[in-house]
Amino acid sequence: MIGQAAHEDGTAAPQPAGPDLLTVGVEEEFLLVDPHTGVAVPAVDLVMEQVPPELSGQVEREFQTSQIEIGSPPGLDLDAIRHSLGLLRAGLADAAERAGVRLLAIGTGPAAGPTPPVVDKPRFDRMVERYRLLAPGPGNNGMHVHVGVPDPDTGVQVLNHVRPWLPVLHALTTNSPFSAGADTGYASWRSIEWERWPSVAPTPWLDSFAHYRRLIGQLIDSGVMLDEGMLYWYARLSAKYPTVEIRIGDVCSALDDTILVAALVRGLVGTALAEIAAGRPAPRVDHHLLVAAHWRAAHDGLAGKAVDLTADGGVVPAWELLDRLVERVRPVLERHGDADRVTGLLDGVRRHGTGATRQRAVYARTGKLVDVVAEVARQTRGGAPTVTD
Repeated sequence: MIGQAAHEDGTAAPQPAGPDLLTVGVEEEFLLVDPHTGVAVPAVDLVMEQVPPELSGQVEREFQTSQIEIGSPPGLDLDAIRHSLGLLRAGLADAAERAGVRLLAIGTGPAAGPTPPVVDKPRFDRMVERYRLLAPGPGNNGMHVHVGVPDPDTGVQVLNHVRPWLPVLHALTTNSPFSAGADTGYASWRSIEWERWPSVAPTPWLDSFAHYRRLIGQLIDSGVMLDEGMLYWYARLSAKYPTVEIRIGDVCSALDDTILVAALVRGLVGTALAEIAAGRPAPRVDHHLLVAAHWRAAHDGLAGKAVDLTADGGVVPAWELLDRLVERVRPVLERHGDADRVTGLLDGVRRHGTGATRQRAVYARTGKLVDVVAEVARQTRGGAPTVTD
């Protein structure tokens, strides 16, 4: 999506901007629901018909007919990326309303209802034929952040360096506590549903780009994946462009949260590049402990504890790790002019909580999932989050 969006917009594909500044681009997936019940509906074709021509090149169908996706052109300036995503969200929300449905930036559908069919596409048909009932619920909606890197071998080293910090971003983006009409007990139920696919996993330790390519071939040969597009690791290299792609999070209901995550991801990648240039090795984190850290992030979000992969694997308050991450990447934030922005946006999250916390706060006040849906729809359009109780 990033590459297509860039070309349709008339800009170049993502490119690293030199040794000091890094390009970033964002993809967001959304759910289409009945405005009265919040049940996911197979309305993507109707909505696509209503998308204005000036936005159509940056809007795509996703896997299920209840999903739709946008992508920002890549760039250096987060203000420009925020502006682009804001226009796309508002335009798509209007298109959805004209089609008689509602657009939600939410990890998965909160209301009980039938599973919408898969989009009619040969590749998706093959996936359904091979994996049958693995397609989860009403539609899983994530957020993917691309950051430019100099070359694939460097990109693989970046993947190794960022592994211990991805659970922190996982916790920050939690935005799917409800499913089938009930509170799941998880801050990100999307994460749990998504793991049904056999190729979903934390990125393994990689010896080289050759090792990366060899693993992809072996996974395809095993039948776990049909093609490279099904490499659903939490971080991977783009198959087409010189970027690393961080793809762990739920889509964020509030655009400010999206921009915060984009800034932190760029900070992480820039910090990794500095460590690589200085000859500092990436930490070797045990795979099972990494899995545990991601599970804890999906369960608690920022409201509870987190597994500290930077020390001895002990459990600490999730906010402590997030604050430590911000300090770690601060030099890169300052170099890109993002430090003050991140401080302000992080203060906002402290006040109003993650998407999951905000959804639960609405439900605690009213006891109605339709009110949760209405609030998520308001934030999807650009409305500011309110302070949680």
